[in-house]
Amino acid sequence: MCVECFLLVFLEAFINVLAQALVLAIFVRVIMSWVPMRLPFGLNELVWNVTEPVLAPIRRFMPMAGGMDFSPLIALLLIQIVASIILRALPPAIPNRPF
Repeated sequence: MCVECFLLVFLEAFINVLAQALVLAIFVRVIMSWVPMRLPFGLNELVWNVTEPVLAPIRRFMPMAGGMDFSPLIALLLIQIVASIILRALPPAIPNRPF
């Protein structure tokens, strides 16, 4: 396998893992907002620090509807859309690969 192919496969996997980790962190934050709990090893702060830079800009542009915060839902959709666009923009890892 060529080095360029390996790098493309690595980049695709990295983007997928990064997007899914962010999705998981948002789900954990939503659950933490419903059920007050204290996660071990400072995971509450980690989840907050990872998700707040994504959710805060969405909250600024989107007012709360009836006391409900829909910014996590919008963030999940945006993460999936951006990851999909980035992955489609990458050239195929194996040349002449049928899709």
